[in-house]
Amino acid sequence: MKHPFEQAVTEHGHVVLRVCRAVLGPVDADDAWSETFLAALRAWPDLPDDADVRAWLVTIAHRKAIDVLRARQRAPIPVAAAPDRPAAAHDGLPLPDDGLWRALAALPDKQRLCVAYHHVAGLPHPEVAAIVGGTAAAARRASADGIATLRRTYLPRLERESHA
Repeated sequence: MKHPFEQAVTEHGHVVLRVCRAVLGPVDADDAWSETFLAALRAWPDLPDDADVRAWLVTIAHRKAIDVLRARQRAPIPVAAAPDRPAAAHDGLPLPDDGLWRALAALPDKQRLCVAYHHVAGLPHPEVAAIVGGTAAAARRASADGIATLRRTYLPRLERESHA
């Protein structure tokens, strides 16, 4: 028998929020979290009793995050005056979080998603592969490569900052 929806929010809400933060960063994560649970609430009555609720919610969060990323790419950026030269991506826009978010955001898309879904959400690699596409082995490799890059880029910076 399926548990009440409120219990699913209580049990898995923190994981979904961490996934949204890992994929989108902290600015858009709250909106994606809300959209995820609104969509889940609508679909809850049709969810099979034996469904893996965490994987189902992470899949919905993935789709909502992709929607946010697509909207972000289409949205114009307001400026006071047109620049004399084209700006690089995120040129002059401060990132609203610490070095870990910047290091995670710098990963290639597939690595970032695999790290988020496997290491943050705790999904097994076959479920990660079902969400992002490809094989379980490819998801495992992308996740491992992403973690290795984070260890190389983020940990030394963290150690330097702690000694300063």
